[in-house]
Amino acid sequence: MLHDIHRRGLTFRAPNVLHLAADENPLLEHTPELARLLRTPAFCALVIAQDDRIVLERHAADFATDRLHSMQSITKTFVHLALGQLVECGRVDPARKVVSYVPEAGDAYAQASVQEVLDMDVSSNFGEDYAAPYAPRPAQGEPVGYARQEIAMGWRLPPAGEDEFGVRGFAAGLAAAPREHDRNTRYTSPNTDMLGWVIERASGRKLAVHVEQIVAEAGLAAAFHISADCDGVPVLSGGGVMTARDLARYGLLIARRGGAFMRDAMSGAGTRYGGSPTLRYRNHLMSNGTWVGHPGYAGQFLMVNPAKRAAAAFFSVLETEFGERDGYFAEIISALEATLQQLD
Repeated sequence: MLHDIHRRGLTFRAPNVLHLAADENPLLEHTPELARLLRTPAFCALVIAQDDRIVLERHAADFATDRLHSMQSITKTFVHLALGQLVECGRVDPARKVVSYVPEAGDAYAQASVQEVLDMDVSSNFGEDYAAPYAPRPAQGEPVGYARQEIAMGWRLPPAGEDEFGVRGFAAGLAAAPREHDRNTRYTSPNTDMLGWVIERASGRKLAVHVEQIVAEAGLAAAFHISADCDGVPVLSGGGVMTARDLARYGLLIARRGGAFMRDAMSGAGTRYGGSPTLRYRNHLMSNGTWVGHPGYAGQFLMVNPAKRAAAAFFSVLETEFGERDGYFAEIISALEATLQQLD
């Protein structure tokens, strides 16, 4: 498990737990798309919660209800919650450039607006390429792959002879690249780390304080673990670890928060995600206009339907070379969307 192997981490407990009563609706399991998804060998856990009830919960035979699981990039949604509050209280203006909040932002981010970073609409020499080499260190301005990000996150040791570096220094060291104004999502994990820096500077509080407050507000039952880099910065780009039940609790918080920042995320104003005609990436959430959510590497997904006051937490493990399979996330989205739509 990630929290057992990352070099550094932070742990948070909520002072009060959001109790979720068992109120199963077994008919939900027979939604055709969901029934197929639950039979996939990759399946680990599914928890669907509405208001203060668990309406469907299924776990694989070898995956206990209290077992922790890596959220991967679902962790990015902490930015939506923390930065959204700062936007709504006027502490952050998404139209302003990142450099106005973080003077050290560096070439790739200084002249980008906060909104562009929120929407994954920044061009740099970084690529979310899981097959890219770990070493040697790329020359200045040369393409940088995801293995280098994992050094910054504290998930890998740096190559021999190279000093450690954190997520903020890594993001600030990226080079700007020519930008195509096509409004396609340029999914880049360092964007999240840069936004964490904006949150800290604009609020005057450590990023870990924001994480702790979100955990408390969500009412998580188990410990929440998150990777920390060599500077002690929580790795919001992918370092979170929760149980499936707590991921559902966390999703219910996103539904409860609502507000103008979420409505904007659902407005269709974001970048086009993955070539889809309906999915948009806005304010660090994915949305089709009815639900919001986020995928995570190797088969994780959180979907929240605010109108239904419901959240679906899905964990799985794709045991392919790079944790990917064509069409898999589309299957997850279709199944969760169809199931949540059946709720009153």
